[in-house]
Amino acid sequence: MPGFLSWISGLFAPSKPPATDLTETRLFNPVQSDSPEQHSSDSDIVGQLEEHLFGWLLDVPETKLKQDSTVPDRALIELERRLRDSDMEELPRKPGTLPMLMRALSSETTDRKQITDIILSDPSLTDQLLQVANSPYFRPGDHTIESVDQAVFVLGLDGIRSVISAAVMRPMMAARNSREALFAQRAWLWGLTCARASELVARIHHNDTSAHFMVGLLPALGYITIRRELTRICRSQNIGSEPDPVLLRTALTRYQWSACQLLANVWNLPPKYHAWLLAAERPAPRQAHTALTDGLLLGTREVLRHARQRNLPEDDLKQIVHLTPEQITPVRNALLRMLQEGKGTQPQN
Repeated sequence: MPGFLSWISGLFAPSKPPATDLTETRLFNPVQSDSPEQHSSDSDIVGQLEEHLFGWLLDVPETKLKQDSTVPDRALIELERRLRDSDMEELPRKPGTLPMLMRALSSETTDRKQITDIILSDPSLTDQLLQVANSPYFRPGDHTIESVDQAVFVLGLDGIRSVISAAVMRPMMAARNSREALFAQRAWLWGLTCARASELVARIHHNDTSAHFMVGLLPALGYITIRRELTRICRSQNIGSEPDPVLLRTALTRYQWSACQLLANVWNLPPKYHAWLLAAERPAPRQAHTALTDGLLLGTREVLRHARQRNLPEDDLKQIVHLTPEQITPVRNALLRMLQEGKGTQPQN
């Protein structure tokens, strides 16, 4: 399992995110085509998908999100400062046992008991891991996983890797209040779907599936982080108890990739994560590494389709992803099974 070991070996290497220009960017950025007309068409398609996503995540009509915000610009100015200075109060912290756990998983001599003991030494991680392992998105059968030892045995090293990635991020996905609940629930579902899609696309390209699962979770985690930080700012500036949808849409659009880079840096993820994020934000002409971008596109499209939201025609989807129809079909089928089996589930506080 060289991909998993390379992910583990680099996880705690010091790294700094590439400098980013904090101007408005898009979530989906098509690779530059040789034909300007083709690139313009691709940009229009992905722009539509992005608008559909934000309308669903924020639970408001897309037309409303195009209106001007009534909130003063000082809220966005303060958010930009906090991002630039790494002064975010809502950045998630990795569990103290994670370095030890990652080292154990990277060693070929580690046995199941050692991994189990490390997880059990962190009650919070233990609780989150069992909840994630028993969710329909990860549980391999109908039987409940009742212990950490059983989770490690049933899922194996490759399976427990995805569960650990989701478990350490899951607390950020849980809602703190009723107003945040729907956004958190939808962001969690979107994040898991994009992570799984990125993993599956990476497998097609014989790339590092383990790393792509985690990097596929970062945009959703970035959205939760931005929302919580902006809520703090609005309250401190006496703007309101919650950011209005137009302000939040602007903040997410403008700072989504900067938040992802900052999260990767805080978590000490290796340089290749920063490179993948930058490539998704600013793809080079005829770029070959598209697993994250294609994963985000496929995951978003399937989540919206499952939620019966406005979506893209089939031909448009084929136009914007770098996969053949024969490659797209099994990825979509796997995502559909995951979404159908997980229907009705949501993150718990």
